[in-house]
Amino acid sequence: MTVLSRRTVTRTVERSARLWEASPLTYITLIFAIVLSAFPLYWMLVIASRTNQDVGSIPPPLVLGQHLFENIGRVFGNQNAHFAKALVNSAIASSVVAISVVFFSSLAGFAFAKLRFRGRNALLLIIVATMMVPVQMGIIPLYMLMVKIHWTGQLQAVIVPFLVTGFGVFMMRQYAEQAIPDELIEAARVDGASTFRIFWSVVFPALRPAAAVLALFQFMQTWNEFMWNFAVLTPDNPTVQYALAQLNGTYYADYSMVFSGTAIATVPLLVVFIVFGRQIIGGIMEGAIKA
Repeated sequence: MTVLSRRTVTRTVERSARLWEASPLTYITLIFAIVLSAFPLYWMLVIASRTNQDVGSIPPPLVLGQHLFENIGRVFGNQNAHFAKALVNSAIASSVVAISVVFFSSLAGFAFAKLRFRGRNALLLIIVATMMVPVQMGIIPLYMLMVKIHWTGQLQAVIVPFLVTGFGVFMMRQYAEQAIPDELIEAARVDGASTFRIFWSVVFPALRPAAAVLALFQFMQTWNEFMWNFAVLTPDNPTVQYALAQLNGTYYADYSMVFSGTAIATVPLLVVFIVFGRQIIGGIMEGAIKA
């Protein structure tokens, strides 16, 4: 390599390095985005720690008050909301649905991606088509089914209909198609492994990054679900979003209590993200690299 070519390569590398350097404008933009994202959470805590009279004051309060624990006590003491039971119900429903969706979606995604059987493409097309149907269109027939099998007002009514989703199957199918080489599956078959053993010992470990992302999305979606829960459950056996609606009175809105309940309902989501955040971000990055 000549001296001129070496200089050219060096300059190219230096220019590429400068392209990846963050400018002051980048940091300013990121800080501004963080402030915009975090301010609603901070404002929620401000209102939750104030009295209801402070909510309508001008100028509005911008610092935390001294009534947070008092308002939290009023949330759990509200006889209409049953907030403690709602937290338990939401935790059970969200965890069961997330685990079930990950398992069945991974199993179906592996089948659609790596197994050859008649009607595979047609079945996959049907599953993708279900994603185009709005959830609101299925509420009435699904509610009629719940009434027929006497599940109204019971927790299984918000769990069983959502144990597998079309989005989860499609997502895991796309990831399995790229992440798992066919040679690895053929090698496992040569060793005498059954189809389920191949899935559990070979395929599923490779799907864990995508499974972590899917589990978080599904947990959050189930935790935040309101419309179906409001339709099929009762005030005596609510989930978190249903209980939050019960905190809001018919003629009088106690915003400090409502925002206190909202803050409590947000804590489990933050805990899940903090505990599993590294695996989730790693899964997103690994999927981006493979793509």
